[in-house]
Amino acid sequence: MDAIAWTCGLLIAGLATSGASHLLVKPDDLVIVCAVTSTAVVLAGAVCGLYSGRYQAQTGAELSAVLVSAGLTGLLVECIFQAGLLVVGVVPGVAGLAALVGVLAMITVRAAVAAIRRRPRRPAPTAVKVIVFGAGSAGTQLVQRLTGQPGAQYHPVALLDDDPGKRRLRICGIRVRGGRDRLAEVAAETGATVMLIAIAGGCRDGRVVRELITLAESIGLITKVIPRAEELVAGPARIDDVRDPRITQLLGRDPIRLDLTSAAGQFAGRRILVTGAGGSIGSELCRQLHRLGPASLVLLDRDESALHAIQLALHGRALLDSDEVVLADIRDASRIREIFAQTRPEIVFHTAAVKHLPLLERYPAEALKTNVTGTLNVLQAAAACGVRSFVNVSTDKAADPVSVLGTSKRITERLTAHMAGEHPGTWVSVRFGNVLGSRGSLLGSMSAQIAAGGPVTVTHPQVARYFMTATEAVQLVLQAVAVGESGEVLVLDMGDQVRIVDLARRMATAASRHVEIVFTGLRPGEKLTEDLLGEEEPDHRPRHPLVRQVPVPVLDVGEVTGIGHLTDPDEVRAALARLAAAPHTKQPADRPMLPGQPEKAEASR
Repeated sequence: MDAIAWTCGLLIAGLATSGASHLLVKPDDLVIVCAVTSTAVVLAGAVCGLYSGRYQAQTGAELSAVLVSAGLTGLLVECIFQAGLLVVGVVPGVAGLAALVGVLAMITVRAAVAAIRRRPRRPAPTAVKVIVFGAGSAGTQLVQRLTGQPGAQYHPVALLDDDPGKRRLRICGIRVRGGRDRLAEVAAETGATVMLIAIAGGCRDGRVVRELITLAESIGLITKVIPRAEELVAGPARIDDVRDPRITQLLGRDPIRLDLTSAAGQFAGRRILVTGAGGSIGSELCRQLHRLGPASLVLLDRDESALHAIQLALHGRALLDSDEVVLADIRDASRIREIFAQTRPEIVFHTAAVKHLPLLERYPAEALKTNVTGTLNVLQAAAACGVRSFVNVSTDKAADPVSVLGTSKRITERLTAHMAGEHPGTWVSVRFGNVLGSRGSLLGSMSAQIAAGGPVTVTHPQVARYFMTATEAVQLVLQAVAVGESGEVLVLDMGDQVRIVDLARRMATAASRHVEIVFTGLRPGEKLTEDLLGEEEPDHRPRHPLVRQVPVPVLDVGEVTGIGHLTDPDEVRAALARLAAAPHTKQPADRPMLPGQPEKAEASR
């Protein structure tokens, strides 16, 4: 096609410069002109890579290559004319005009071919009408893929964008109809039932996505999002693989990223031990540590299946025959001392715990045995072998605790602080909110209920919780080694609390189904809202703007060993509440068991 365009251009240029009466072109000469010109065009185009698939259609790179190719062709043809090898009577310089005509023809042909290839195709008969929010690069690619794909399941009928500069833009014939304020009007006009969020930055910005989802919910639209840029680059995902919003995009905040550059160097070449290595936090922590090149990484857990899973994740095999995998229960003090004496860890991450609040309310002695006595066993074993860093994983329920889980974890914070005053090294605790994707988590339960058609059970219309991803949790744990002062508890700023009922509704909407929400009432030990800091704990952030560092009052080991014999549930609850209370502070007066009662209440009955 380029050769034809140039040949025609050359003849047109010859006619324009010499006139039809003076252009002496015999039939044999015309064949020579076409052959030489075509050869020159193809050679120049090949040199510039026009025919090797090097350039994407209708891009600046392709245009530059076309211009360079045209220049080379014109120069070559002009040299041939000057040498007198072609038609007698052609005016010198005709190749310049031929180049102008030829390059216009080359560009026109390419534009026509691209337009034909990108012409809208007929969608599937059952295609869903959608409004695409976002007319940037991501939205453009999405619309082009959906309109150009035969039998597509989604049919774009309108575009929206908050940028006033895009109000007159059309993509594949689809016009930008305005900003988000026109969503209801456009949905009514077009009959769309789905909104596709196609904002590259917005899909990372939970606040923007949450605002759009809330707006779509109020209109009755279902919301979908495009894959993240990381998935498009690293995986098989395509721009038109629209999906339900991820739970992290429903929380209404950006993922928190801590700079671990300073912390990463502290783990390379070190001997590290992780208790609860098969759990949600423990397994993610082991995966992150494994990448940092420790001298050894000991995985300790009492769940053999969990150990099998984490070893398989780390090494692609799980023979359970190496010294890095240790099957043990932290309740067994002598066994824990033996393991620490053999492995001699320099850094210990203690994530092992029992964590289900309702069960621990019924069986508080289990919290005493595992969370309190088990943690003390690990602390004492670590001190005996001279660890340089110890990180105890706690929970936001340890701030002004009212539950058995909260009081038992608060005691572990105080025991860790006690070790900081007795032994060298860094002894710190970290507090988490609810970790997304953890085993038995609230969101996992709601997802299962929604998948089953409902109902979704929520304790109270106003109950709210802090949420964080497993990646955020592990970042805080690793950061604790670098910035934590011995005896402190580190608390990550997790943004605002999220009402559980709002989250349940968004998850149900994202799943494109209606489910009933049933309120069951607050259970013993539950608060309406959680606290990240206790009443007397300062919001102090000396090292990082997102990490609070709070001093913890110490708790003598003797007081813990003095309650180890208790088995009566009421006695255990009372003992845990007493030891969890900081010196010189008054314990709360009553437990919040029913809606309408005070949020903070005493942990003992």
